[in-house]
Amino acid sequence: MTEVIGRRERKKAQTRQALADAALKLFLERGYDEVGVKEVADAADVSVTTLFKYFPSKEALLFDQDDDIEAALVAAVHDRPPGSPIVEALHSHILRDVSDGGPDEEFLRLIESTPALREYGRRMWMRHETALARAIAEESGAPPGDVRAAALARFALASRDLITAHEDPRAAAEEIFGCLARGWGTEEPGKR
Repeated sequence: MTEVIGRRERKKAQTRQALADAALKLFLERGYDEVGVKEVADAADVSVTTLFKYFPSKEALLFDQDDDIEAALVAAVHDRPPGSPIVEALHSHILRDVSDGGPDEEFLRLIESTPALREYGRRMWMRHETALARAIAEESGAPPGDVRAAALARFALASRDLITAHEDPRAAAEEIFGCLARGWGTEEPGKR
């Protein structure tokens, strides 16, 4: 019985990957708005109904790593070295994500040049706020639903847009996470 379930799960994963690969290839070749879901389904040799069993929308076809991304964010908090501050762990994770672990330039150009994809990508990224806030609360000993844990999760996630848009992403990350580590306090932007 286990072998059958294993095989079924492998086939599902292969179908999901075939759909994501076909979508990316077609969208990069012709542009997101020029490709329909039927073309993606045909390229992956499945029906449109099957496509929508795996992906709830056309935009979702390009964001197929969502569960892995959330798991990595939570792991950055839970698996940090003993004594390492949570803010430092998030700083390292976000910086690594935007500098060397992120998607390739062609993919990013497609996302940024397509308003529907750009907005969907931001919504998907911010969707991880609840899971990240829960991990922060657990690791800091705060009660579930702690507003400070939720605020840190939101600010850490939202910082990615500021970091990627900055001419020096590393410097931007240092500034943003330095502020989060110290707390805003009475410090005004631009003054030290």
